[in-house]
Amino acid sequence: MAQISLTFDDNRLASLVIGHYDQNLAHLERRLGVLANANGNCVVLRGTPEATEQARRVLESLYEQVRDGAPLTPGDVDGAIQESAMQGVLFPAGDPTAGEPATAGFEGVATRRRGFVKARNRAQDAYLRALKAHELVFAEGPAGTGKTWLAVGFAVSLLERGDVDKIIITRPAVEAGERLGFLPGDMREKVDPYLRPIYDALYDFMEARHVERGLTTGMIEIAPLAFMRGRTLTSAVVLLDEAQNTTTMQMKMFLTRLGEGSRMIVNGDPTQIDLPQGQASGLVEASRILQGVEGVGRIRFAEGDVVRHDMVRRIVAAYDADFRARVAAQGPEGASGGDRGRGRGRPETRA
Repeated sequence: MAQISLTFDDNRLASLVIGHYDQNLAHLERRLGVLANANGNCVVLRGTPEATEQARRVLESLYEQVRDGAPLTPGDVDGAIQESAMQGVLFPAGDPTAGEPATAGFEGVATRRRGFVKARNRAQDAYLRALKAHELVFAEGPAGTGKTWLAVGFAVSLLERGDVDKIIITRPAVEAGERLGFLPGDMREKVDPYLRPIYDALYDFMEARHVERGLTTGMIEIAPLAFMRGRTLTSAVVLLDEAQNTTTMQMKMFLTRLGEGSRMIVNGDPTQIDLPQGQASGLVEASRILQGVEGVGRIRFAEGDVVRHDMVRRIVAAYDADFRARVAAQGPEGASGGDRGRGRGRPETRA
């Protein structure tokens, strides 16, 4: 057994790291199998040498985060745990003579409003790296994994740096098993209900007045997917959300809009397809057809990558377990038919 004592300079910041009723320390104990006792601004860690050293890196990382003024949530604790495990393992050591760090952390995006926002897990880290490396990126996975939020943050960062001239956001207008009928208002008012999650992300990364100004000037454009036909989208970040509800022809039409100096991000959850029975999902088809095409990145999130709330992670895991049990009971023929045609079956979402 090893023991490490940590003393933080600021009592107020230390209390934020420790958490209300020591909840962050308790979470650290459960995840890493260590004992953590706090006394004021001092934390004593006991456990195996490897676990205590990792816990030390986690607490120091969290302290740096709150010292920079960033809020701290349980998801940030999980992210720091994954990042500490990743450091020095997935990345080569830097060159000390060149001033490079010996370890590297998760990727992030920087915006004026939010500052620097880091990935919380390896899947998000791979997602951000793919966004920075590829002109077209497909991201598939369950709700709550941060696909849309990080995509909007990445788009805002490119816009603020001047790398692109505008952000274009679109999604298919397909209701989740309901029929809302006629919607009054102009085009933006008709489409807005479908794009509320994207607006929430925009307001997270940009000041409200900047969002409204961007919508007024066309620097931020919200458009139904059907209105993309015939356009060539240049010098823009184009985000297609809820892409699992596109048809094969819609997806082909959308992907061929890519113009000079543009980036495309296609997000969706193949387990929540709301298309009519027998209609193939454009996201699933495009992901298969474009596999191995140069310049195309593909990231798959799993239930373990959910960062929204731990309950969401458990819900997704329970649905996945139920689907696997039904597939095992039905055999190969049951897995290829039945609910899969309506999109309620679960295609594989692991890399």
